[in-house]
Amino acid sequence: MPTPARPAYPNSYADLRLWFDEEWKCLDYLDWLRWPNGFHCPNCAHEHGWREAHQRWRCAGCGKRVSATAGTIFHGTRTALAVWFSAAWLLVNSKVGLSATQLHRETELGSLQTAWAMLHRYRSVMVQPGRDRLRGNVEVDVSYLGGSVPGRGSLGRVLFAVAVEVDADGLGRTRVAVIPSAGTAQLAAFMLDSVEPGSRVVTHDWSAYPAGIRDRYAHVARPLSAPGSPTRQVLPAVRRVVFQANHWLMGPRQGAVSAEHLPAYVDEWVFRFNHRHSESRGQLFHTLLGYAVAGQPVTYQSLLKTGRTRPAAGVPNQAAQSGSLALPWR
Repeated sequence: MPTPARPAYPNSYADLRLWFDEEWKCLDYLDWLRWPNGFHCPNCAHEHGWREAHQRWRCAGCGKRVSATAGTIFHGTRTALAVWFSAAWLLVNSKVGLSATQLHRETELGSLQTAWAMLHRYRSVMVQPGRDRLRGNVEVDVSYLGGSVPGRGSLGRVLFAVAVEVDADGLGRTRVAVIPSAGTAQLAAFMLDSVEPGSRVVTHDWSAYPAGIRDRYAHVARPLSAPGSPTRQVLPAVRRVVFQANHWLMGPRQGAVSAEHLPAYVDEWVFRFNHRHSESRGQLFHTLLGYAVAGQPVTYQSLLKTGRTRPAAGVPNQAAQSGSLALPWR
């Protein structure tokens, strides 16, 4: 009789606390997420090594010592990984979002600044570079997020490009990105990054639609019913996404998000939206931790300036692999 597969993630917060009650167990879980098919040296790409004390690896090729946290968003952290794991669980399982104040209170972190930086490091990897582009029927438009005054050009608002899949079951995935202006070059770059060529792109009849990429997509331009009429009649999927994003941002935060950090919060919302059909809370935790070990280190000062890290390295292979240790994810 085959041995049943062990779970890849805890199914409740109580399970999380039991699974990761010691630091070495947290490190082992990150090992498994980062190298699901076995150790792979980030320095020389050698595929063989052995574990030394304190859960570090020694590469058989270059001899370099490597930790599962090196080169990730956990790089150089002095906060226990069990606290990082608790923060990830609370972040993805809070419907209205998790503030630094709440995290500081829940985990008893040493400072509010540590809680804030921890959440922003997670937000920085929630939208992965190189992810699959939208396809099929896709609505595209530009809008403003993060303010309370309607109309393009309003003070205190940030311009975003929005694309959303539309299928028989309703809304699919979405892509949202800050753009400096609604010009042709900016829209072309957003569409090429977000929408698979060959897709059917639906817009209203804006003059800035990039003529240079029209051969990449089947473009459908829907005229507004009357001058000055709302585009929600023309692009209902985009309007619904913009409404939900603004509602989430203006909820418990009351719009108290600075313009330079707004993209990080929007990335969090996009992560939540695109994973809204996840089978369990543990699956969201597992996904975010996988993104975290594929991310890159970032300093607190750079977070203060931009709220984001450098681009992440990509989505890791998260397929479960059997191993020698009798841990739930092994």
